[in-house]
Amino acid sequence: MKQNKPQKKPLNKAIQLSGAGLQMGLTIYAGFLLGGWLDKKFEINFLTEVITLFAIFLAMYSLIKQANKINE
Repeated sequence: MKQNKPQKKPLNKAIQLSGAGLQMGLTIYAGFLLGGWLDKKFEINFLTEVITLFAIFLAMYSLIKQANKINE
């Protein structure tokens, strides 16, 4: 016999996804701040863009993992 998993309420899923969106924004902003600080420290001009881009990919990966976990 198949066991039924308790289904999560749609509102609960929306709250979890909104929290994931907030985490995504904070991750990207932290990457931007870190890149700016490193640019000033080492007196170069490309680390802000590189680290911000890395933070975007990291945030997207995290968001996709969380969305998959919520939908299970």
